[in-house]
Amino acid sequence: MSSVKKRSVSLSGHRTSYSVEDEFLDILKSMAKAKDIPLARLIAHIDAGRGRNTNLSSALRLAALEYIKSSNAV
Repeated sequence: MSSVKKRSVSLSGHRTSYSVEDEFLDILKSMAKAKDIPLARLIAHIDAGRGRNTNLSSALRLAALEYIKSSNAV
């Protein structure tokens, strides 16, 4: 697995950063492509739905994990 990399995105006009491994970023990109939306919009959607006690990086990883789990459902 690759190391965690810090990345930046604009959410509601404000720059923020998140840290995820390349493998999670690849899944997030696939999610955005499947929804036909830009990656930044997907991240904004995940950000808006996360709990107050969950940081953005964790919320992104959990969303990616849920996407993979639902895609591989038997």
